[in-house]
Amino acid sequence: MISKSRGVFVVGLVALLLGGALGKAPAATAGSQFDGNWSVLIVTDSGTCDRAYRYALHIANGRITYPDQSIAISGRVSARGYVRVSVTAGGQYARGSGRLSGESGAGNWTGHSPTSECSGHWEAERRG
Repeated sequence: MISKSRGVFVVGLVALLLGGALGKAPAATAGSQFDGNWSVLIVTDSGTCDRAYRYALHIANGRITYPDQSIAISGRVSARGYVRVSVTAGGQYARGSGRLSGESGAGNWTGHSPTSECSGHWEAERRG
């Protein structure tokens, strides 16, 4: 995998978008308490992806966004802070789940490409 595609796993989720949330997270309401800028550290615990990445993500009305539009992110944060996110770029796919609480959060992620699989954990902190 190329480095940029490995970064897809990191954004997954968040990323943000992440362990412990089972099932589909409820849709967030406008003006979510988690709205704002977040710094997300994605760490690979298993597989051949790079060891770690840090990304700046944004949450608006509970929806997770990333400025690089070559990476498709679909993710939400529920009113209770549960996160579910999926990330796609090229032939790579990653998904994650977890929880935000106040100014921080944590969870797990998994991802795969045509040639490898990776998994790990993520940590997030609010940046404004």
